[in-house]
Amino acid sequence: MNHAGVQAWLDRYSEAWRTYEPDAIRDLFNPDVEYRYHAWADPIVGCEAIVADWLSPDGDPAQRDQPGSFRSHYEPWLVEGDRAVAIGTSDYDATADAPGRRYYNAWLLEFDGEGRCRTFVEYYNLQRGEPSRG
Repeated sequence: MNHAGVQAWLDRYSEAWRTYEPDAIRDLFNPDVEYRYHAWADPIVGCEAIVADWLSPDGDPAQRDQPGSFRSHYEPWLVEGDRAVAIGTSDYDATADAPGRRYYNAWLLEFDGEGRCRTFVEYYNLQRGEPSRG
């Protein structure tokens, strides 16, 4: 992978997150991928398990991020061989039930020879203080 290839993958990831299209999610990941929302957590193993998780987080489709309720921007910070570190932000709009918020993200990524992610580990921090307004 090179910088442009990782950026293209990150852009496709953001689009898949916005649309929840199963094929778009599936196209991102190696069939045997290990995906961690938290570095200490047991991974979700396998592309189909990730698709199922994205489509119904915690078994409740109502928990999905609603289209247009957030914006995201990610970019490669470091790319070396088949590994990359990506950084970025995820901004959620305020709702009647919750204030807006901004997350700062760092992802550790490993890719296979076809440009599909085979290892994904997420680290994030919620911005303290004044929440994001969107």
